[in-house]
Amino acid sequence: MKNIILSSIACAFLFTACNQKNKETEAGKPVATKTTSELYSCPMHPEITGEKGAECPECGMELTEKVVQMPKTEKNDASTTDVKMENTVTTTKKVAATSFTINEIVSSYLKLKNALVKDDSKGAAIAGKALYATFDKVNSNTISNVKLKNKYNDIAKNAKEHVKHIGDNAGKMDHQREYFALLSKDVHDLIKTFGTDQKLYQDYCPMYNEGKDGYWISETKDVKNPYYGSEMLSCGRMVEAI
Repeated sequence: MKNIILSSIACAFLFTACNQKNKETEAGKPVATKTTSELYSCPMHPEITGEKGAECPECGMELTEKVVQMPKTEKNDASTTDVKMENTVTTTKKVAATSFTINEIVSSYLKLKNALVKDDSKGAAIAGKALYATFDKVNSNTISNVKLKNKYNDIAKNAKEHVKHIGDNAGKMDHQREYFALLSKDVHDLIKTFGTDQKLYQDYCPMYNEGKDGYWISETKDVKNPYYGSEMLSCGRMVEAI
């Protein structure tokens, strides 16, 4: 009887020990996690990564460019990483520049802005009509990404309506400036989405329309107010370089 009891205790001990060993083995198994090889980046903004098909918060494009995991020998080589990232960005900009550009739109917009700075309503109307023609001339079919193409077309449609008001109302400066404020938002959205070769600045006048929409784009750091012209030429401040 004594031997049976001792045998039972021994078996129970071995069973408990085996269970504990199995738990430790399971706990030691690695947990599968996502690696950088499973991440995708935006073709226009390679620094933005996420799951494949997700939308880039900057331009709305899908994340389609697979992020290649760096070899271990280069993991801590900051200079190599920086050079590769710079090359990627440069290549992306070159591709974008050869396929589509808004440079001419920006140039026409700036001529319109400068006419309003000079209180030249007739000149603003002429510049407005020229900008309308520029929008008609730009071919959005060269934009390969469907989302970006649709975004451009939506912005351009609104911008053309605003420009038409400016072009058709020579002598009505207040009316032209009202629609210039709306146009400036459109142009800002285009620059943020597609970029431009020119160094530009976004300025803001807190006095115009109670500070609600007194923004504009300028090619100079010096503030030249298109909403008040000679009345308050330097009223406003630079918001950001774009």
